[in-house]
Amino acid sequence: MEMHEAFGWSLDEYLYFGGYPGSESYIRDERRWREYVRDSLIGPSIEKDVFDISRVDKKHLLKHLFKLGCDYSGQIFTYSKMAEHLRDDGDKAHTNTIADYLELLMQAGLLAGLQMYSGNRLRLRASPPKLNVLNTALMSVETGYSFEAAKADRTYWGRLVESAVGSHLYNTGLGDCPVYYWRKSPVEVDFVLAKGRTVTAIEVKSGRTPTSVPGLHAFAEAFPGCKTLIVGEGGIDLSEFLSNPAAHWLE
Repeated sequence: MEMHEAFGWSLDEYLYFGGYPGSESYIRDERRWREYVRDSLIGPSIEKDVFDISRVDKKHLLKHLFKLGCDYSGQIFTYSKMAEHLRDDGDKAHTNTIADYLELLMQAGLLAGLQMYSGNRLRLRASPPKLNVLNTALMSVETGYSFEAAKADRTYWGRLVESAVGSHLYNTGLGDCPVYYWRKSPVEVDFVLAKGRTVTAIEVKSGRTPTSVPGLHAFAEAFPGCKTLIVGEGGIDLSEFLSNPAAHWLE
């Protein structure tokens, strides 16, 4: 990991504080760190990278969408469900507007809406997105957990680990190997990498003991010849996984 090599960060510190080099001097004072991320990173990214270059009629709605994405990073949300959460002056927001604003947040490097892998692009475009912050610092700042409280909540920490894997795959796979998720009720796969006919399904396990992976088994049956990986307990070490770009796991 670059942050370990440059600043000596532990894996847990990287997962919580994210990979913004400019924030390194503030991580021992979490209040100042939060202020830095909000004022120097999130604010300018939205104001300059989104509002200054794109027409956004409902700026408050886009900001609320960003907050929703941070709160629910790692979860699959239909656009209609997002609209229920993002009421605009008492009325539900239009799903087309939400989809457009999510695309703007993706372009600004803040929040991704991963699509479901199907092998069929028409079906892919109609799938509900899986929200994933593109740097876990955004999730940590917006959800309000301290570093120690985040580590103590195993469910939350599991979401943070999964979001870190998703952001790493997205950021290192841009323009080379797109990142998806997969679901066929009642099972799902956290991430899918695809480049041409080469496909890798990835399941993230952050618990203390290995568990079964029915999603990977179901995916392998649906897409014969794919590669499957477990990241974390019972599989590839998380630190090793984060040290290699997305394309590496397609080889």
